[in-house]
Order: sequence, then C-alpha cells, then structure tokens
Amino acid sequence: MPDGEKRKRDQPDAPVPADARAQQDPEETDAARRRRRAQFLRELHEAKALRDRVQPRRARAARMRQAMRMRTFRW
Repeated sequence: MPDGEKRKRDQPDAPVPADARAQQDPEETDAARRRRRAQFLRELHEAKALRDRVQPRRARAARMRQAMRMRTFRW
C-alpha cells in the first residue's frame, strides 16, 4: 500500500466548523443522518446474526429469556 493512503487513513477527519454545518441544506443533513443510521442498523443486525451463529447456546438462552418475558408481559 502506498504511504500516502496509509497516512490519509491514520489521520482523523478534520472537524467541520459549526458555521459550515449551518450553511448546509437541513434536508440533506437529515437524509445523510438517516442513511448513516440505516447503514449502522444493517451492520448491527449482521453482527447479531453472526454472534448467534457462532454461539448457538447463548443465542438459544437469549431466545428463551425473551419468550419468558413475552409470556409474563401484562397488557
């Protein structure tokens, strides 16, 4: 890998000044936030599914606990 790419990756992103954020279109900012949130939730779901496959006993115990909670929940 070229050194330039490594240096770019190691440096944190420069913070965006507050006035620059205020100049952005609020709908675009909202859309970007929703996109990031959707991506995060997809990755979270994928990680949970992987954990369930790797640790089946723990996953089964969690399902049993959830089922017990649902049976004892009072409407």
